[in-house]
Amino acid sequence: MSALAERRFLKMNGLGNQIVVLDLRGTAITVSAQEARAVAAHPRSPFDQLMIIHDPRGPGADAFIRIMNNDGSDAGACGNGMRCIAWALCVDPPISGGLARDHLRLETRAGLLEAWMRDETTFTVDMGAPKFDWQDIPLRDPFPDTRYIELQAGPIDAPVLHSPSAVNMGNPHAVFFVDDLDAHDLARFGPLLENHPIFPDRANISLAQVLSPRHIRLKVWERGAGLTLACGSAACAALVAAARRKFTGREALVSLPGGDLDITWRESDSHVLMTGPVEMEWEDRFPAEIFAGAV
Repeated sequence: MSALAERRFLKMNGLGNQIVVLDLRGTAITVSAQEARAVAAHPRSPFDQLMIIHDPRGPGADAFIRIMNNDGSDAGACGNGMRCIAWALCVDPPISGGLARDHLRLETRAGLLEAWMRDETTFTVDMGAPKFDWQDIPLRDPFPDTRYIELQAGPIDAPVLHSPSAVNMGNPHAVFFVDDLDAHDLARFGPLLENHPIFPDRANISLAQVLSPRHIRLKVWERGAGLTLACGSAACAALVAAARRKFTGREALVSLPGGDLDITWRESDSHVLMTGPVEMEWEDRFPAEIFAGAV
């Protein structure tokens, strides 16, 4: 039997980005890819990202957070999921332990992140500094300027999408700037571009329409999850990419299908701050039968 059987979980969302929060502190339980896919397939626990709380690995951290996509792969960052984690550790009694706090230090595969509670449904996450060097994104080919990379979708002589900006915000992102967001079928091009050989670790694919120097519309094909209503790290990547190309300043409202995020690319240390809401939907326990054959 899976060690996850009858474990309590929270079903949450950040702007419609489906999140499941699982607290495994105090245990040695490790979630397998097969178990993650089984959780995602169950009607009570569908997710874009599974956010797993583990005991901290280093001093000064409140927890280590493992992030899994619904295909069972691991992710380096998930801004909407980190806000849900912050809510759980600050507000949910079984997970918070009744501790009154409004500031957290959270370890992830991508590094140490900080989060602050603005109110009981609004949180800010410091997503760290973006990476721009081609080998840090990573890209297959050595592009000296990742504000534009050679990548296109559609006919060679008349590409539908071309010349995206590439940036790592804890995971790889490619941002295509377009004049009309609704004129492009991201569900068609997303899977092809996510798995393009130029991205050794695959990539999140975004379409961004700059409405003004302080407002961006965004749609995201998320690596390992597909089309999503919102993606926090993609919103950060879009603002950074837009600012690098002089389309916006270092602060903007990023509007996704699920709602809005306030993104600031701080000049003092290059860190990107993301502020937005979370929603608690329900809590439940994993039925043992969903893991049959998954162990």
